[in-house]
Amino acid sequence: MTKKGFIFDLDGVIVDTAKYHYLAWKKLANSIGVDFSEAQNEQLKGVSRIHSLEKILEWGNKILTKEEFSDLMGKKNDDYLSYISKMDESEILSDVPQVLNFLIDNKQCIALGSASKNARTILERVNLIKKFNAIIDGNDVSKAKPDPEVFLNAADALKVQPEKCVVFEDSIAGIKAANIANMISIGIGDKEILNEADYVFKNFTEINSEFLLSLINEERKVKIDSLLQGNDRKREIK
Repeated sequence: MTKKGFIFDLDGVIVDTAKYHYLAWKKLANSIGVDFSEAQNEQLKGVSRIHSLEKILEWGNKILTKEEFSDLMGKKNDDYLSYISKMDESEILSDVPQVLNFLIDNKQCIALGSASKNARTILERVNLIKKFNAIIDGNDVSKAKPDPEVFLNAADALKVQPEKCVVFEDSIAGIKAANIANMISIGIGDKEILNEADYVFKNFTEINSEFLLSLINEERKVKIDSLLQGNDRKREIK
């Protein structure tokens, strides 16, 4: 069987920590007199902490000293950590374990490719860290998505060529990064938002074993339309 690299983003793909990021960013923004909406939070998905704060300052037309900037980043992370410290396996998104187990059973390489600097902590909290052959997170990269650095580093860690990798992402920036890296991009979320992805599913409950096998065996980005029609797409992974 062909060996591929399957790379998963974390936030919004494996667990829904976006709600915690939103609460922490909103608290930060409001503390400096900047309004912050859920729509703006969507624009921060897949973006590093530094660049996220830079965007918030730009939206609010605010200028901070280096010390103030650093202090706010620390406070945001502290607030976020207080939320994720309470996480457990119940917060894993639907059918993620089944997909990971299917790939493991079929001897595929699995990596995490996330901008989060807390990725390892979260994976440990939800008891998934042992499922991954490699973890590349915000501590391992210097460039934010849509730069493909995080995914290319993940492919390198797995010792799999980029063109033989598949990326699961919920952000526009992440999909762009996967495409730039010449990897198969699979969007998890809204088709209209993630329209640049090769495939888009609302969540992992729509991904079946036949589709995963097609990804393992396909050598190029080919639309597998017959597997994405009718009830077939909703069959359980076995």
